[in-house]
Parts: sequence; structure tokens; C-alpha cells
Amino acid sequence: MTGGRHYGMDWLRIGAFALLILYHIGMYFVPWHWHVKIDPTIDWVAIPMLATNGWRLALLFLVSGYASASLSGKLGGAGAFARSRSARLLIPLAFGIVFVIPPQPWIELAGQLGYRHGFLHFWLHDYFRFGALDGIILPTWQHLWFVVYLWAYTMLAALLLALVPDETRARVADAGARLLRGWGLLIVPILWWLAVLRAFPHHEETHALLDDGPSHLHYMMAFAVGWLLRVRPVLFDSVARCWPVAAGLAVLAFVPIAWVEWTWPGDTIAPDWVFAPYHVARQVQGWATIVALVGTADRWWNRDHPRRAMLAEAVFPFYIVHQTIIVVAGWYLLRADMAALPSFLILVVVTAIGCWLFYAIGRTIGWLQPLIGLQRKQGRMIWAR
Repeated sequence: MTGGRHYGMDWLRIGAFALLILYHIGMYFVPWHWHVKIDPTIDWVAIPMLATNGWRLALLFLVSGYASASLSGKLGGAGAFARSRSARLLIPLAFGIVFVIPPQPWIELAGQLGYRHGFLHFWLHDYFRFGALDGIILPTWQHLWFVVYLWAYTMLAALLLALVPDETRARVADAGARLLRGWGLLIVPILWWLAVLRAFPHHEETHALLDDGPSHLHYMMAFAVGWLLRVRPVLFDSVARCWPVAAGLAVLAFVPIAWVEWTWPGDTIAPDWVFAPYHVARQVQGWATIVALVGTADRWWNRDHPRRAMLAEAVFPFYIVHQTIIVVAGWYLLRADMAALPSFLILVVVTAIGCWLFYAIGRTIGWLQPLIGLQRKQGRMIWAR
């Protein structure tokens, strides 16, 4: 591993989580199933949502792979790496499942499935049933599935660090770098995603870990490329070569995606011949956008800022709490029969304030810090380096 901190990858991680929060705000308006929906939903919102749908999560796994490789180098051992990642991921996961997530399934049950009890009764008597209630498995990790998958991938990486000799790992990394050098960084991952699509054409993500194999093949590739970018930073030369073409390809690939959604909006069933080219375009647009964004981060964002470290630390607590804030706020907006534009503005403001308070309060209380995904630190400015 060579090279210092890549600030552009930090900014890309911050931006990816901010986009995720906006995406989940959009879920309140789009016709797709979710915990709480405006009535009526708005068909055209699906088009800007689909512009990010094919790459936003894979991008998070890529930047997480990059960060994980950096951390493994700093800690210097598979055991220390596994312990560190388990503490940073599993403790806030457990806290989130028990205390942060429960309002989401309660609102879905009460608002869409006729559940008659209040939240406290639900949390005390139904949430921890370890079974299904009206088709919803409880307790649940909801949007925190990303944390579960990331922990699984980092444990696999730790296992390989422990079992595979250094020289063998170096040869594998070198082979991966040769495969992805030049235009391979753009072409090879697209071919991999298309192969997964061809092998599992009807798979839908479950977010349940054990029955989601095709999704793991999809996301682990992005995680592995992120890891390779850290341990073989020469691959950023390939990013610099590919990203302008990737940006143009991403725009072109989105055209048929937007056309399909515009032509057959909402619950309208498209003809069978549409599905294959639609999903191929999604894979191409997804990876091409990731390459373009990594290239943009490398070219223009690789510089520090006084607030970068604080923002980089804040994104995980923001991620933990943001969806619950959106769902609860959306529940009250729906009951108030609020129109779409003021609902959107209120959701943005309330979510930003709520996430910031969750982080700002949690970082000042020592025992709360690990529960919301922060390293326990002393002093007022716990983000200081």
C-alpha cells in the first residue's frame, strides 16, 4: 500500500451518504412501496430517483472498500481489523435495531395494514417477536441492511488477510490491477454485472443477507474495486483515462431508462421486450456513473477542508437515524394532508436538523458515542485529528 490520504474519496463518501438521505426523502413521493407515502403519489419523481438507483449503493460499498483497506493497513493485522470493524458496525447496528428502527415498521403496520395498537404497545409486545406480523419480519434492520452487508464483507476480507500469505495477496492484487488497468476499469466491472444479471435475471434484492447471493456478487465487486484502488493507487491513472467517457456513457445509458419509466409510469406494466434492454442499461449506467464520480473526486476534490473530518465522521450517525426521521415526519405530514412541495421542503429541513442533533448530542456523551457509530474520544471536539 502506498500513497497518503485521498481527500477526494472522503468527499465522495460524504456526498454518497447525503445523496442516500435525499433518495429516501424521495421515497415518500414515488409510487414504489415504502413505509409511508404521500397520497396521491407522483409518477414523474421515479425518473430522477432512477438516475441514482443503479449506482448509489454500489458507490457506498466502493468507498467503504477503499476505507476498509486503508484501516487494515493502519491496524496491521487481521484480528485487530476484524475487532475494530465489528465494534464500529455491530454495536450501532444493535442499538439501531432496538431503539432507532422500531417506529418504521409500526408506522407501516398502522398506516397500511390496519395495526390498531400504539407504538409503545408495539415495541413492548410485538416488535421483538422474532417472527412475522402481517408479512413484516420483526425485529428488523430496515435500511441498516447496508451495515450488515458491509460487516460481512469486511469479515471476509479479514479472513483472507489471516489465511492468505502476504506474497500471495500481493500477487492477487497485482493481477487485479492488471485486469483493471486502462479501459479495463470501465469495461470489466460492467461485464461482471451483466454476467450476474444474465445468471440471475429474476432476482430481487431481499436485504436479508443469507438469501441474497446475486446482490452480494453485485456489491462485493464494488467493495473489491474500492479495496484495490487503495492498495494499488496506480489504478487512479485508469480512472483519469476513463472517467470522461464513462460520464458520457452514463448519460446515454440513462436515456432508455428514463424513456421506459416515462412511457409506462407507476403501476403500468411494460411489455416483456422492454425488460432485458432496460436492465442492461441500468448496469451500464450504474458502473459508468461510479467511474465518472471517482474520476471527478480524484480530479477536483482531492483537497482538505477544515470541516472535512467532522463531516466524514458525522455521516454514519446521520445514516443510522435519517430514515426513521423521514418516516416519522412523513407520517405526520400525511395525516396533515400536506401538499407535495411543502412536504418535500419540510422533510429536508426536519431530516437535516434531526440528523445533526442526533450526531451533535451523541458525540458529547462518552457512552453514546459507540452506539451511534463514533469512536469513543475525550474532549469537546471528538472529530479532531
